[in-house]
Amino acid sequence: MTIDRPTVDDGAALWRIARDSRVLDLNSPYSYLLWCRDFADTSAVARHEGDPVAFVTGYLRPERPGTLFVWQIAVDDAHQGRGLAGALLDALTVRVAASSVETTITPDNAASRALFASYAARHGAGVEETVLFDDELFPGDGHEPEVLHRIGPLR
Repeated sequence: MTIDRPTVDDGAALWRIARDSRVLDLNSPYSYLLWCRDFADTSAVARHEGDPVAFVTGYLRPERPGTLFVWQIAVDDAHQGRGLAGALLDALTVRVAASSVETTITPDNAASRALFASYAARHGAGVEETVLFDDELFPGDGHEPEVLHRIGPLR
C-alpha cells in the first residue's frame, strides 16, 4: 500500500469510491478530475497494486493557510477496516504542514465522527463543533446540517 498525490488519471476511480461509499455527497465526475488536477498537493490517494483504493481531498483555507479543510474522505469497501482513512489524514497533514484540520460532518455520519475524533486524539488536539451550514440552506428536502469540526492545534 502506498500513499501519494492523486493524478488526473485517478479522477474516475475517486468518483467511483465516493459513489460506492453511499455516505458522501457525490460530485460530478468532472469535479473529481478537476480536483485531481488543481488540488493534488492538498489531497492524497492510497494505492493497492497501483490502483486507488482510498482518498482524501482537501485544501488549505486561504484566510488560514495552516488549516487543512478536508472536503471528502472515502475508502473502497474491499479495503475498509485497515486504518487507511486515518493513515491518509496523518500523511496529508504532515505533507502540508497543517497546524489544524477542519471538516464538516452530518450528524448521522457516525463513521466520520469516529474517524476525526480518533485523529484528534492521536494528535493531542481538541475538537470544537459548530453548525456551519444549517439544513434550510440546502435546496430541496432531506439534507442534514453540516457540522464544522475544528481540530487543533495539532501536535
